[in-house]
Amino acid sequence: MPANGTYLICLTVATLALLLILILVAKLHAFLALLISAMAMGLASGMPPDKVLKSIQTGFGDALGFIAVVLGLGAMIGRFLEYSGGGRALADWLLLKFGKDHAAWAVLVASFLVGLPIFFEVGFIILIPIVWSLTRETKRSLLFYGLPMAAALTITHSLVPPHPAPAAATQLLGGDLSHIIVYGVMLSIPMTLVAGLVYGTWIARRIHIDVPEIAATMKMVESDVKAPPVPMVILLLLLPVTLTFGATMASLRNIPFRGVAVFLGHPYTALAITTLLAIYFFGLRRGLNRDKALKLATDALLPIGALMCIIGGGGALKQVIVDSGVGTYAGKLLMTSSISPLVVVWLIAAAMRLAQGSATVAIITAAGIAAPLVKGLPGYSPDELILALCCGGSAFSQVSDSGFWMVTNYFGTTVTQSLKTWTTMKIIASVLGLGIMLAAHALLR
Repeated sequence: MPANGTYLICLTVATLALLLILILVAKLHAFLALLISAMAMGLASGMPPDKVLKSIQTGFGDALGFIAVVLGLGAMIGRFLEYSGGGRALADWLLLKFGKDHAAWAVLVASFLVGLPIFFEVGFIILIPIVWSLTRETKRSLLFYGLPMAAALTITHSLVPPHPAPAAATQLLGGDLSHIIVYGVMLSIPMTLVAGLVYGTWIARRIHIDVPEIAATMKMVESDVKAPPVPMVILLLLLPVTLTFGATMASLRNIPFRGVAVFLGHPYTALAITTLLAIYFFGLRRGLNRDKALKLATDALLPIGALMCIIGGGGALKQVIVDSGVGTYAGKLLMTSSISPLVVVWLIAAAMRLAQGSATVAIITAAGIAAPLVKGLPGYSPDELILALCCGGSAFSQVSDSGFWMVTNYFGTTVTQSLKTWTTMKIIASVLGLGIMLAAHALLR
């Protein structure tokens, strides 16, 4: 435990305040503000200058190492989907089946199912064109469809194995993986309904968000190209999900061609295959020649450059905060309190999330801190401690979280609007999840 732990906690809070001031008051670009804040945090914490720069480099690379490929391939899929009119065709089909007043339910259910086997970033990139299309069609606030979609994806990502965070927490705390899958799904349903649908509907009436410019730049000029059949659109959108789910199942069993299934189901491979099929079925089969298809794919990458810089800057700040040692100190400090262990593990994970941004890192780090102290605790099962901890790690998505900037850019919201919508939705879901776990513990004692 570092001797200057209290100072580091205060410094972390001051760093986040500095970041908000640079963005909201000084009006600096978020990428530059993140870099300045990371440098200030590292130097003020006593880290050597070369270590600060190394942390920034490592954090930047780690943040983009996975998501850059996902964003690039996802942008291409979305661009060809928009060119072909497939997004509009799917939106019309959803509206026909569910009606305009219930289309948010269709988005929520689809997002929940998609979110069970694949990462939040992958599902978000796949489904955001549908949100844009529905927003254009109905003229509602984008939040009416976007928040249910984002809530379903992010909550399942934090609570339901085989996602890495809940799976790691289950192993560290000695839980039963099959129980956590079942209980995680059961807990995710009310969290998604209340935070995504109920709150999303409420806030959408008060904040109107139109389709953002990033979507407009990804949309070709209207043409007479016939839209692809809806079953084809659904098949291609679900293809990455199917491949990823197949890889998950194959990794759990010793079956023939297990290595092939795992390789094909990796997000990189699954999205690459889907991109190639989208180029063919949504582009070449719809009248594009190879040169125009190449230009369309190239143009799709242009709008995401700024987003990648922001995400990398968020990763740099996260790494500096982690390397300063504040996370471990804060977790151990909270564990000395005398409140309910469910609240304690929730607070540890929430503090990790608030300090460094990543839900996955927060949950895994918190589980490592809590495991030696809560294993075998009388009156509390590992499963309920795991779920409470995962709920805490899903809270407080803010400016040091790459997901915050992804949502901000693809929703077209300002930082202030994202704090009122996305961040508030995450807090509601997290607190509700903790409340359900406390109630269940009290009833089942």
